[in-house]
Amino acid sequence: MRILILGAGGHGEVVANILLLTSIAGNNPDMLGFLDDNEELYGQMVGSVAVLGRISDLQSIPHDALIVGIGDNRTRATLMEKLSAAGEAFVCAVHPSAVIAPNVRIGPGSMISANAVVNPGATVGAGTIINSCALVGHHATVGDYVHLASGALAPGHVVVEEGAFLGVGSRVIPKRTIGKWSVVGAGATVIHDVPAYCTVVGTPARVIKQHKLA
Repeated sequence: MRILILGAGGHGEVVANILLLTSIAGNNPDMLGFLDDNEELYGQMVGSVAVLGRISDLQSIPHDALIVGIGDNRTRATLMEKLSAAGEAFVCAVHPSAVIAPNVRIGPGSMISANAVVNPGATVGAGTIINSCALVGHHATVGDYVHLASGALAPGHVVVEEGAFLGVGSRVIPKRTIGKWSVVGAGATVIHDVPAYCTVVGTPARVIKQHKLA
């Protein structure tokens, strides 16, 4: 399968590395290269993968599928929705060391990084990032365009709604809901439901900022 990675920054390089390791493991994705709108990167190598041009150049490059290697949730969501409407297909990047139960559902275009765990009955949406050593507990629901940063814990029956971000080492107790497009700060401990469109920090987590509605 011929895959283009959109975005050649740090997150894109991680995605490329996962696809490379997947290829070594025998699943054989054929990475064509990166597309990125930073002109300074054109013709350069990012890791072992070439930057072929702008994102708008993808129609001129024969390919089978895409993955968006952009860490910002809103940017990733906007780009994926635009390209999905244009008929593009998306693949997932799943690190060989990730532990994923057989009955887990993972949406297209998501990334599951090294040593992440997704337990039985969980659902992971489209374009979502489950970063290194993060946990999605049993029967948890993680929506589209979410990012669980490294070491974030979303245990059993937690619901993480669309676009939410759980910072490095943050923790949510079971059966709580993180509202859409909210931010849980690094190291925070969530013991109550988090409303949509806000930022929470601390232990126990408290609201410090309300965001404008999308």
